[in-house]
Amino acid sequence: MTKKERSKIVQELLEKFFPNPEIPLKHKDPYTLLIAVLLSAQCTDKRVNLVTPYLPSSPKEMVKLTIPEIEAIIKTCGLYKTKSKAIWNLSKILIEKYKGNVPKTFEELEALPGVGHKTASVVLTQAFNLPAFPVDTHIHRCAKRWGLSTAKTVTQTEADLKKLFPKNIWHKLHLQIIYYARTYCTARAHVVDKCPICHKLV
Repeated sequence: MTKKERSKIVQELLEKFFPNPEIPLKHKDPYTLLIAVLLSAQCTDKRVNLVTPYLPSSPKEMVKLTIPEIEAIIKTCGLYKTKSKAIWNLSKILIEKYKGNVPKTFEELEALPGVGHKTASVVLTQAFNLPAFPVDTHIHRCAKRWGLSTAKTVTQTEADLKKLFPKNIWHKLHLQIIYYARTYCTARAHVVDKCPICHKLV
């Protein structure tokens, strides 16, 4: 079976199991999504969703807080000292350089403190509906198990998946894979016979 044939089966099954995946991080706009994605590093979406309502929802309001005040709010998210500095500093940059708006390019987003390629990808595709394919550890794991990529890095996995799937479904597909991975194709205690996609592709 070719990678293209495998990708078609994957796409069909994901559509069957998760036809309308919602963004798991609660947000109101590009800025609140950016902050939520930044907080989600080494933290569950559930925990982030409990914390974000207590944070200001605009850069202008965020910089009115001190970094220690932000730390106190996000402490349960992990890496809170690094994240709080990044949140305050990127908010200041958004005010000074972008009139309080979140930029719409990889280059500008990745130049912000605490914003890596995956975070930028999520913001571009989910906030602005621009073509991007965020790849996390879930997607990296599944792509390998499903024979779609043999890459050792998420960057290369991203490139492999972009070649296999049409650009117009990337924004939906990455969410479908994440939901599927958490439900059926877990990192631990994974049973091939109980994983519809793995079972089909073995």
